[in-house]
This record gives sequence, structure tokens and C-alpha cells, in this order.
Amino acid sequence: MGAYITDLTIVALLIVGITALMGVITNSIGEKVFGGKHRSEFVDESAKYQTGWKTVGGNKK
Repeated sequence: MGAYITDLTIVALLIVGITALMGVITNSIGEKVFGGKHRSEFVDESAKYQTGWKTVGGNKK
């Protein structure tokens, strides 16, 4: 019974991991192939709104 649970856990982790990686890989390929000149549109827009913001958080050593 322990071996069954171990196998089921391994298979479940592989399925979830492969599915997550497929999404990231497909998204990056889609941005490169179909992105064109608007590839970084949302990053640029976000950076434009964040100019002049105060940094928050502690000191990094």
C-alpha cells in the first residue's frame, strides 16, 4: 500500500509539473513568435506607472 501511495504521489507531481512547464514554455514561444513590436507592452506600461515610487522594505545586506 505504501508503494502505491508513493507511485501515485510521484505521478501526480509529474503531471502537475509538466503541465506548469508546458504553460510557461508555450507562453514564451507565443510571445516570441506572435509578439511582434508589442512584445513588452505591459512591462513598459507598468514601468511607466512605477516611476517615482518610493522603495519599500528593509535594508539588504
